[in-house]
Amino acid sequence: MNVIWRTLLTIWRAKVLLRRRGPIDPDSVGRVRLRTLPTDLDLLGHMNNGRYGSLFDLGRFDLLIRTGIWKVLKARGWYAVVASETITFRKSLEAWQCFTVESRLLGHDDRAVYLIHRAVVGGEVYAEMIVRARFLRRSGGIVPHEELFEALHRPDSLPPLAPWIHDWASGSALPSTRQAAPSLWE
Repeated sequence: MNVIWRTLLTIWRAKVLLRRRGPIDPDSVGRVRLRTLPTDLDLLGHMNNGRYGSLFDLGRFDLLIRTGIWKVLKARGWYAVVASETITFRKSLEAWQCFTVESRLLGHDDRAVYLIHRAVVGGEVYAEMIVRARFLRRSGGIVPHEELFEALHRPDSLPPLAPWIHDWASGSALPSTRQAAPSLWE
């Protein structure tokens, strides 16, 4: 709820840009300019590590709307969920500091789409997050990528994923929801 106003503003801005400029290519870099607010800070006075994910969501909304994917998802009863994510921090964002969330689709495998989000100040990366997301049907099941690209009336032009991303995805995966996943500590 803390970022609701920024979320609504980001969605409104993305829809305006889509209307004025038309859809952007799925491999484009989306950019959302933000400022570190006092509500984003932790006790040490810099951006709370948990806040990055919420602000990177803004980049994801912007990218989904401006590529036209959002409209297709809503029309077909599909939605995206984050399956896993990893963030790496390089520098701290301080109070009132302006930064840009840069977001781009990296590619996909047979079950998920991969995105990258960056917090950037003056062209320099402060933090970076890799996200593995799935498109699901409200009626149940995963949306195959062939069906997604067909619905978008676009070819699958995303580049192949780097091998380390495949390794990360398999290494960080939890069991399927159809399997047991007991919390056992060794």
